Amino acid sequence: MTGSAREGIDITRVVEAPRDRVFAAWTVPEDFAVWYGGDADVPLDRLSMDVTPGGEWSLVIIVPGAEMPFHGVYREVSAPERLVFTLKDRSAPADVEGERVTVTFTELSRKSTEMVFQQRGGNLTPEQYAAAEDGWDAFFDALDAHLAAR
Repeated sequence: MTGSAREGIDITRVVEAPRDRVFAAWTVPEDFAVWYGGDADVPLDRLSMDVTPGGEWSLVIIVPGAEMPFHGVYREVSAPERLVFTLKDRSAPADVEGERVTVTFTELSRKSTEMVFQQRGGNLTPEQYAAAEDGWDAFFDALDAHLAAR
């Protein structure tokens, strides 16, 4: 492995919304379905979230001609500061936990939140991490738009 190989994703964003509202966008199904997947459709009837430590989550993103299921387990839920969960898609081997996602939410002001996103696990190639980061950036653009509309 070279020094330039990617081993995960790190994204920091400032979101123009109160911290409680940003945390809710990650933990309330009706909010999560709006922005997760970017422009793709996440039907509420195909989304399940038990946002408690050890609770499971699953959803299906629908794009033209394909369905992309994702699932995982919440490892830490510290409202409204931190969320840790696993993330797997259908290509992940059954015997691995999947990627570990950590999101921290820091209140910058009453109307502004710093969101620090980290994905680790070593389950993806550097190219897959780069593609996944592009996907998360699109998702976070949709999150910004969703929160701005409220």
